[in-house]
Amino acid sequence: MTRYIFITGGNVSSLGKGITSSSIGRLLKSRDIKVSVIKIDPYLNVDAGTMNPYQHGEVYVTDDGAETDLDLGHYERFIDIDLAKHNNVTTGQIYDAVIRKERAGEFLGGCVQVIPHITNEIKNRIKIAARESRCEILIVEIGGTVGDIESQPYLEAIRQFRNEAGRDNCINVHLTLVPYLGAAGELKTKLTQHTVKELRAVGIQPDLIVCRTKQPIKDDVKAKISLFCDVPKECVIPAPDTPEIYDIPMTFESAGVADLIISRLGLVAPAPDLSEWTSMLKRLKNPVGEVRIGVIGKYIEVRDSYMSILEAIKHGGIAAGATVNSQLIDASELEKGRGKRALEKLDGILVPGGFGYRGIEGKIRAITYARENNIPFLGICLGMQSAVIEFARNVCGLKKANSSEFDPETPHPVIDLMLDQKNVADKGGTMRLGVYPCHLEAKTAAAAAYKKKTVDERHRHRYEFNNKYRKQMQAKGMVFSGLSPDGNLVEIIELPALRYFVAAQFHPEFKSRPTRPHPLFASFVKSALEHSQSKQG
Repeated sequence: MTRYIFITGGNVSSLGKGITSSSIGRLLKSRDIKVSVIKIDPYLNVDAGTMNPYQHGEVYVTDDGAETDLDLGHYERFIDIDLAKHNNVTTGQIYDAVIRKERAGEFLGGCVQVIPHITNEIKNRIKIAARESRCEILIVEIGGTVGDIESQPYLEAIRQFRNEAGRDNCINVHLTLVPYLGAAGELKTKLTQHTVKELRAVGIQPDLIVCRTKQPIKDDVKAKISLFCDVPKECVIPAPDTPEIYDIPMTFESAGVADLIISRLGLVAPAPDLSEWTSMLKRLKNPVGEVRIGVIGKYIEVRDSYMSILEAIKHGGIAAGATVNSQLIDASELEKGRGKRALEKLDGILVPGGFGYRGIEGKIRAITYARENNIPFLGICLGMQSAVIEFARNVCGLKKANSSEFDPETPHPVIDLMLDQKNVADKGGTMRLGVYPCHLEAKTAAAAAYKKKTVDERHRHRYEFNNKYRKQMQAKGMVFSGLSPDGNLVEIIELPALRYFVAAQFHPEFKSRPTRPHPLFASFVKSALEHSQSKQG
């Protein structure tokens, strides 16, 4: 039988419900409890695939090709599990499903309403996630903030769910802000009192209150929250800011969060084994070197746009024993001829994925700089395509080479639309998405990094390398080190004459974990560290 943890947030957005859910999941897994997580997003989009990174951060892709909220990346990285389509639910999916059922006559002519039809569909999606994952505990994160009009059906649904699943089989965890007012010299609990009051008004009483704060929470503050919010004092959990997000599971462990949850749910679990996690933290906090990695992006104003990239680089640093100073560099500035000085200070250059022509020429300039100055380079998705364009223009002499995405009239479409994308009209969920196999060529940098012959990696793209130019580029020194099993699709390119120059059509960042850094990121950061050390003498 599955138990459920419902996680809600109050006061303001971006409090860290995703990290809280992930940290709780890690602690439960350390006690041999099988855990899964579902994120419920209250927006009307069917999925995150068509959303602008400036509004919502990165789009995370699962093995089965779901384009999801970035919190699924936190879940996978912290808990080290692979999630799927059923682990992310949106209001768009809920209403679409209910309307389709109504059109098919499933409601027998009844008046279709938010209660019970929408709330029933929400509860059904939670049950599907539990059934498909076969978990002992399902963590359900409700997106948005208590009080938002968009979240009301979900709060009502989880209120009903607790009665139906059994009150002893569910627990409510509420995340709240406890601000510090410098003028008063104290932490203020009124925001917490009000958000809990609003939660209780819809019939939900929190069992644990997680308090985000910049200052330590003393006993008198915990006692006040306990009194006014009707929870035991030990269930008021401090969640102070930490230097690293990977510290948070240990913060919660010290506060006894997992033991409280297990006790409340009537479970029996062995003592936790957090040795793998603490070993990772030790390596993270005791580096032997430092590297500067430039991420040449076009959405740099919002770091969440590159969340998985930045975390995977950090993981590579853990593997290499290096502190990684990741710098987001505006490709548009490089396009205008500015920002070259920033490149001169880097030990490694990474060009990530993206869509649209804006900033592409800046990315290409950064790749030229990396190639000509023998600086370790890693390209991802559009970054690989940009590297192909750069090589075609500047090494193969095809001066007008481009992607047909950016210049439909280019005489040299070295990157072209995939055949199965030619007649696609809808933009949502229609790209090459999810896991596909990749065969690695022996004696290449990719094969050395993976130490395997075949790997499975996650994709998200419409365009691919144009095989008409394969022989021409091979003749100039490009190696196609990763191919689809039939040899038709180019997955990885590299320039073996350089220190490290590798680019992949897929997204390796989605499979990187702090305890298991992705091989391409580990080898890239290692090469950047060696480059840094060589400059120092």
